Amino acid sequence: MFPEQRAVAASSWRQSASSLRLRLWQLSKLAASMIDATRYGLQGRIGSSFAWAIRRRAAILFGAVMIATPPLVAIFLRGPTVFDFSERTYVPDRQIAALLHGEQLVPPPSLPPDVFTTREVEQIRPGVMDASRNWSQLDDDFTRRLLFVIQAMRERYGYEITLLEGYRSPDRQARLAALGSRVTQAVAYMSYHQYGLAADCAFVRDGKLIISENDPWAMRGYALYGELAESVGLTWGGRWRMRDFGHVELRRDGVLGSTAS
Repeated sequence: MFPEQRAVAASSWRQSASSLRLRLWQLSKLAASMIDATRYGLQGRIGSSFAWAIRRRAAILFGAVMIATPPLVAIFLRGPTVFDFSERTYVPDRQIAALLHGEQLVPPPSLPPDVFTTREVEQIRPGVMDASRNWSQLDDDFTRRLLFVIQAMRERYGYEITLLEGYRSPDRQARLAALGSRVTQAVAYMSYHQYGLAADCAFVRDGKLIISENDPWAMRGYALYGELAESVGLTWGGRWRMRDFGHVELRRDGVLGSTAS
C-alpha cells in the first residue's frame, strides 16, 4: 500500500474507532438509565402496595380470619385423636375372604393366669392380669379374621400367639388412659376395644409371654403378624407413630365415640 493510501486508511480507522467508542458509551448510558428506571419503578410499586395494605389492614385481617376459621373449628370439634386412624384400610383378596367365611376356626387354648403376672409383662402391659380374654365378647367378623392370622402364624412361621386383651370396658379404658400416653392415648369410647373390634396379642415361647421389642425373634414375628393382619383387612398398630405391635383392630365408620352397647 502506498503512503497516501495508508494515511487515508489510518484516518478512516481512527474515525471508525472513535465512532464505535461513542456509540458504546451512549448504549451504556441508555442501559444504566433503564436499570435505574426499573429499580425506582419497582420500589415505587412495592411502596404503593405496602401503603395500600396498611390502609386496608382491617379488611385483610378479617379476610384471613374468615379463611382460617373453618379448618380451625374442624380441628377443635373433631374430638380426641386416637392414634393414626387416617391410615388406609386394607381390603382382603378373594381367596382369603373365602377362607374367612368357609372355615370355622377355634381360639387358642387359654394360658395359666400366672403367665400374665411376670415382671416383664407388667412393665410393658400394666394391669393386663385384669384384662378380658373372653373371645365371646369380640365381634364375630373381627374374631374370624384374627383367628385366621393366629392360625397362619402358627402353621406358616411357627409362632404361637395368645390373646392379651380383647374387649375393654369404658371404665378400664379410662383408668389406662389416666396412666399416661405410654399406656394409651385413647379415652373411653375412643378405642375399638370398647366395641369388641380390637385385640392385643403376644407371642408364646417355651410357655412364656414374649412382648419385648428388644427380642429379634419377636420383632420378626410382629412384622409377619402385621402383614397377615393387613392382608385380611385389619389395621395393625405397628404402623402407628406410637407403635403398638401386638394391636390389631377392625375399623368401622361411625363406631368410635358411640356409647351404645
